[in-house]
Amino acid sequence: MPNFSLHDQTWMLEALQLALHAKGISDPNPRVGCVITQNNIVIGRGFTQEPGGHHAEIMALQDARQQGHHLEGATAYVTLEPCCHFGKTPPCTQALIEAKMARVVIAVVDPNPLVAGKGVSELRNHGITVETGLFELEAMMQNLGFMKRMKDGLPWVRLKMAASIDGITALPNGQSQWITGQEARADGHAWRSQASVLLTGIGTVIADNPQMNVRGNVIAKQPLRAIIDSHLDIDLDAKILHNGQTIIFCANLNKEQAKVAALQDLNVPVVQMPNAFGKVDLQGVLKYLATEHHANEVHVEAGFKLNGSLLREHCVDELLLYFAPMLLGQGAGLANVGPFEALPELRSWKFLDQQMIGSDLRLRLMKTI
Repeated sequence: MPNFSLHDQTWMLEALQLALHAKGISDPNPRVGCVITQNNIVIGRGFTQEPGGHHAEIMALQDARQQGHHLEGATAYVTLEPCCHFGKTPPCTQALIEAKMARVVIAVVDPNPLVAGKGVSELRNHGITVETGLFELEAMMQNLGFMKRMKDGLPWVRLKMAASIDGITALPNGQSQWITGQEARADGHAWRSQASVLLTGIGTVIADNPQMNVRGNVIAKQPLRAIIDSHLDIDLDAKILHNGQTIIFCANLNKEQAKVAALQDLNVPVVQMPNAFGKVDLQGVLKYLATEHHANEVHVEAGFKLNGSLLREHCVDELLLYFAPMLLGQGAGLANVGPFEALPELRSWKFLDQQMIGSDLRLRLMKTI
C-alpha cells in the first residue's frame, strides 16, 4: 500500500464527508465525493448528483474551473474508482485525463463489472499516477448496498426494530405507537431516506395503516414501498397504496384476479413470488428488487412474524435497534426466531455502534461472515 501523507488523509476524509451529501440523491448510483487540490490547497469539491446528473469528479472539476483554477498537474481524491464507461453520463476517467491531472487517489475500487479496475488502468495508461486503498473500509461502509448489489446481485437489508428494554415491540392488544420518542422516530426517517426500498408486511399494514414514506428529510424522490402479502389481504384504501410508488409480493394470484385488477388501477403492481411452502419467497423478492429496481438498500420496518422470517432465511445484513427506557412485560417480541438448541452458533452479529437518540438507545449490528 502507498505511504499516504497527512495531506492525503485530510483531503480523502473531506471527500468522504462530501459523499454523505449524496445520500437520498444519487441512488441507485453510489455515493461518491471528490476533492481536487493544487499544491496541497483545495481548488474544487463535488459529490454525485441525481441519476443522469454529474458524478462527483465532474462536479469537482467544474467547481475548480468556475473559481478560475487551472487543473493541469492537480491531484484528485475520490472515494470510489472513477467510471470508464458511457452510461447516462460520459466516463469520468476521460474528464480527468482531459484535465491533465497528475495524480488520482482512490479510496476503493469499483466492484461494478463495467469498471472493476479498468478506470485505474485507463488513468495509468495516460500517464496519471493512481494510488488506491486510502480509507478503503470507510468508503465501502458508505456504499454497502451498492457494493453488495454489484458483487452478489442482492441489496443490503437493514432491519429496523423499536422496543422496550425488555424487547417488547407491541402490547398484547397490538398497540405499538409510540414506544420510542420523537428523536428516535426522526432518526428512523433519516435511515429511511437513504434506502432504495422500504419493505413491510401485511400484518403491519393492517395493524398500523402506515404511510411508509420519508418525512422530515429532503430527498430527490421517495423510496419504492414494498409489501409482503402472501394472500393479497390488503385493503384498497390502505395509505401505503397511495401517494407514492408501491409494489406487492404475493404467493398466489389465481384466486384474487379482481383485487389484482383493482390494484393495477391504482398503479400498484402485484408480483407472484411463491416459495415451496405457499408463502412469499423472500430471497426471490430481494433478487427481484436488485435486478428490476436496482435497489441498493432495503430498509425493513415490519412485525414479529416477517422479522423472524427474514432472519431465519438469512436475508438481513444489518440490525438497527432502538430501545426505549421502559418495561412492558408482555407483548410481541422483536422477531419470531428459534427455538435454538445451542448458543455458540447464535453469535452471528457484531456491534457497529451505539448512540443515545434523545432518551432512547440506538444499536447497530452487522451480520458476521
